[in-house]
Amino acid sequence: MTLTGVGGVGKTRLALRVASDVTGSFPDGVHVAELADLRDPELLATGVLGALDVARPGHPGADATAALVARLGERRVLLVLDNCEHLVDACARLTDTLLRGAPGLRVLATSRQPLGIAGEQVFPVEPLPVPEAGDVAGAGRRLRALSGNPAVALFVERAAAVLPGFAVTESDTAVAVAELVRRLDGLPFAIELAAARVRSLTPREILERLTDRFALLTGGSRVAAERQRTLRALIDWSHELCTERERLLWARASVFRSGFDLDGLERVCADAELPAAALLDALVARSIVNCRQENGHSLYHMLETIREYGHERLVASGSLDVLRARHRDHYAEPTARAGQEWFGARQVDWFTRLRLDHPNLRAALEFCLERPGQARAGLALAVSPRHYWLTAGLLSEGRRWLSLLLAADRAHGGPDTDARVRALVTDTYLGILQGAPDAEVRSALAACEEAARLGGHRRESAWVWHHHGILAVWREDFAGAVGLFARACAEFRVRGCLDAALECRGKFAIAHAYGGDVGKAAEACGDAEVPRSTWPMRVPSSPIRMSGAQASPWPSTRRPAGSRSASASGRSRRCRGVEDAVGRSAPTCPQPDT
Repeated sequence: MTLTGVGGVGKTRLALRVASDVTGSFPDGVHVAELADLRDPELLATGVLGALDVARPGHPGADATAALVARLGERRVLLVLDNCEHLVDACARLTDTLLRGAPGLRVLATSRQPLGIAGEQVFPVEPLPVPEAGDVAGAGRRLRALSGNPAVALFVERAAAVLPGFAVTESDTAVAVAELVRRLDGLPFAIELAAARVRSLTPREILERLTDRFALLTGGSRVAAERQRTLRALIDWSHELCTERERLLWARASVFRSGFDLDGLERVCADAELPAAALLDALVARSIVNCRQENGHSLYHMLETIREYGHERLVASGSLDVLRARHRDHYAEPTARAGQEWFGARQVDWFTRLRLDHPNLRAALEFCLERPGQARAGLALAVSPRHYWLTAGLLSEGRRWLSLLLAADRAHGGPDTDARVRALVTDTYLGILQGAPDAEVRSALAACEEAARLGGHRRESAWVWHHHGILAVWREDFAGAVGLFARACAEFRVRGCLDAALECRGKFAIAHAYGGDVGKAAEACGDAEVPRSTWPMRVPSSPIRMSGAQASPWPSTRRPAGSRSASASGRSRRCRGVEDAVGRSAPTCPQPDT
């Protein structure tokens, strides 16, 4: 059996624990051959003989492998081969020979990649479980539960060894420790190095300095091998074992902020000299990249420590901006498709994909914001998932990206483009849903209307009418809202925007219902279900039913017609309630194209 996993995950410790537990099952002994310091594969068999307390054959031409087979013979022995990765071919040959010649032998190997021989059972050693993000946020209220987390328990144990009396008894300390072990991916070696720093730093101070984890996490055991004294040396060891092309793919793949698939890797990282598919398999085998399969698809990711190491190499190569631009372009395409296909049968699929790709979307938007001349591409990227900002309860984040990118684009100069006007209109709508002050909303809508009119952006003008219709409903001006929604719907029909037209028709029906005219509301709902042939526009693959279950910015209750208008603060409370509600679950029906 081979225990595989990234460096520092605890393979050696687990192997030694297993060897200790099964000693009674091997009457002829358990022997451990530590191979980390052995460089010459020709000396492998001799080194293993030494672990068995057998001297090297002294006469010229003596065969150490034959001597091993003769020594083991019919004995029932467990042989632990620790740290095989740099001698993997030699270890594979020796292990295969020994197992064939000694039927009572069992071999337990540790390696960052499998040996690849017949009969090998591979057991991947995973990092320690870490607190979930929600547990970190509420760590102060669940100190006892948090202390039972394996990664937290290891940190506390090692910290107490260097600072007697250390314990997680305060909420601030609990939050810092929980986030610290999360940022360290539950990697035992990294956690132990971090815990050793409590002699001079608090957990919060260690966390704040983790931006340069390779400089911070030093000071391992003096008796450990050189590569096991610092985090950087540990990862350097894995890097040295890779081929030049594997190192290059490792560096390029670090551009992904979270997981990626093979298609993404090939589009962003591959070229004529770098066949990503073949090299990816090698990185998975070397425990640099982790793989999981979901719904028939393979998804890949790197531990953050491994990714940051690769990122350093990518920066040093001088190709960071080229890779980040490719990365941005790769995510711009599916994000735009999500916006186009949101109003249809694939909505849940697109929501799920955007949720999984959220860290990569953030990375792409950061690139557009940080690099001169990229703001306009960033605006298109930020506008495309506007349905997603609403459905995921991420109104604040969506507005933040839009406002920052709009400011950067304005600084670049030039006339209002379609992308800029769309971003302005979208930012304004998200602000409305957040309950922005009335004066701010009025000013923003006036700016949107002026920009759309001057540039001839009729589609965005229709969205401005839609936004005014939302505000009219909140003011309980239902007649005014009906007129605004009807006007917007007509314009969208002319422009061939079925999704937007149907949304406005649905809100037209709701405004009638709030105003007490149930008959016209029912008629409008019926219009939304007419055959698709009567709508000469972009049509979803399945009929659309406008129903009360559709997520919308409407209040869950309303005042009787003629009562006092809702205040801005009341609107804000309702909007926050809607934002909270849509953030708790994935969509189950078509969402507004807002």
